[in-house]
Amino acid sequence: MKSIILVGGKGTRLRPLTYEMPKQMLPLVGVPMIECVFEMLSTHGITEVVLSLGYLPDHFIQAYPDGSIAGVKISYAVEPEPLDTAGAIRFAADFAGIDDTFLVVNGDVLTDLDVTALLAFHRAHDAEGTIALHPVEDPSRFGVVVTTDDGEVSAFIEKPAREEAPTNLINAGTYVFEPSILSRIASGRKVSVERETFPALAADGVLFAMADRAYWLDTGTPSTFLQANIDVLNGRDSDRIVKDLVGTTWCHQTSRVAPSARIENAVVDRDCVVGENVVLDGVVLMPGAVVHDNVQIRSSIIGPRAIIGSASVLGPTCVVGAEVTVAEGSELSGEVHLGGI
Repeated sequence: MKSIILVGGKGTRLRPLTYEMPKQMLPLVGVPMIECVFEMLSTHGITEVVLSLGYLPDHFIQAYPDGSIAGVKISYAVEPEPLDTAGAIRFAADFAGIDDTFLVVNGDVLTDLDVTALLAFHRAHDAEGTIALHPVEDPSRFGVVVTTDDGEVSAFIEKPAREEAPTNLINAGTYVFEPSILSRIASGRKVSVERETFPALAADGVLFAMADRAYWLDTGTPSTFLQANIDVLNGRDSDRIVKDLVGTTWCHQTSRVAPSARIENAVVDRDCVVGENVVLDGVVLMPGAVVHDNVQIRSSIIGPRAIIGSASVLGPTCVVGAEVTVAEGSELSGEVHLGGI
């Protein structure tokens, strides 16, 4: 079975980190997030993936020169211009010659959704399209999906007020589609699957949705990217063995950490340096980051080759971009993003 993974977005909420690399290539405890998505798909019989690319496509192509991840074959569909979600799906499907039931996944969502069960639900309902749903505490930030008792989609409500939402089930960004859907998507222009394709399918009574209480996390913000790393450190992904994990801290073998450093729920990636009396709590240090003595960092992301000057206090929630130097004695907190083009 083939799958399309949508990875064309610019990751604006994770800037400045995404100026240097696409968000799906950001490391999740040392492993690019896109590889975690592939690992999940490979357990459900996906044999070929088409990456729908737009932003910084060469990062993906150069990272996997043998054309596979986790035993799954990769092909690359690079959009000539942004085509929005449905437009990207049509372009990638045409590029790969998809002519059978296929899966669509948002590349910045981490989940252990039972894709096999979703596919069975799709076929049992003779659906043209099926959406995976996920319950959330506050649906006001998402697109809410209303269904009948048998799972047929009856309405979409985009970002309703929390007290007015008819359900807490949201579009979780994983879909099963029949190839007939492709003819509903205009080629060569921007088309939104959420605003155009899904409402048309629902009007025809051929769109269904299945709720699942699987792990689910949209990693597109600094806080959720941090949470994704912390979840892995705390054993969320039972199928992944994290080597060199000590408690809830992972340090790459090439990193250098002073004995007096106090580290919890933290990632110290390759070639990092952590000085004396440093406190790291809920922190991701990307490759080559340097943290000088007597620094405290909480709930923050330090980008590749960034330098944090001595006696500084950062977080929450700071994002320091690649090769940025934070002056010694700095005190930064709140939604602070340092660095850019």
